[in-house]
Amino acid sequence: MTGAPLSVLAGHLDALLRVHETPDYPPALNGIHVEHRGPVTKIAAAVDCSARTIRAAADSGANLLLVHHGLFWGGLQPVTGPLHARLRLLFEHDIALYSAHLPLDAHERFGNSRLLALELGLVPSAGFATYQNIQCGVRGETECDTADLLERAQAFARAHGGDARASGFTGARRTRRWAICSGAGASAETIREAVSLGVDTLITGEGPHWSAVDAEEKGLVIIYAGHYATETLGVRALAEHLASEFALPWTFLPAPTGL
Repeated sequence: MTGAPLSVLAGHLDALLRVHETPDYPPALNGIHVEHRGPVTKIAAAVDCSARTIRAAADSGANLLLVHHGLFWGGLQPVTGPLHARLRLLFEHDIALYSAHLPLDAHERFGNSRLLALELGLVPSAGFATYQNIQCGVRGETECDTADLLERAQAFARAHGGDARASGFTGARRTRRWAICSGAGASAETIREAVSLGVDTLITGEGPHWSAVDAEEKGLVIIYAGHYATETLGVRALAEHLASEFALPWTFLPAPTGL
């Protein structure tokens, strides 16, 4: 059987993404979650580790699943119920699991926010969404109708099984300074940072209801393009890179969540 050792692929990803130097939320647990007998013969990429994506990886013939959201977002928990089912599927199909959360978001080449900016026809010029010593998002300047930018975001989101909507604005509004933070990016911290930087349009995946209320009163429009959709790009690009580096086939496993 041809292929590449999991340890070699994981070491490459760890170094590329600076996994051990990049801060993250405790449940993220970046790096290898589950080993396998190996070697890696095909790579599958997905946004989330779920029973659905594990089964899809097995059906595709992949034995390395690369995800953005790993197994342990619920924190310390007994290996029962859905967690047990996911682990059992990984073991039964001999699939290794590698997760990269903020190390992927913050990456200068493969970051979700950077790639989303390019998808929307925007050119990043600086970082955004500061977390400890890293910046998970990007920002820049443009000159376009906000309605046009929303239409671009809607087309992108619909292509990934979702939709995009915006906090209130009039059709004549212009976007001049934008920022992007993928996923759950409409937090109090990112909104404060956007306002302090003079950003007029924030593009993110999702946010709480109050974020739209606050945005209107702060002169900010938030475009909510879907948590899932805005985080499809990084793992896809990372899997393609890894497959190219090690001459392996790869596939992306779409599994929209509706959010």
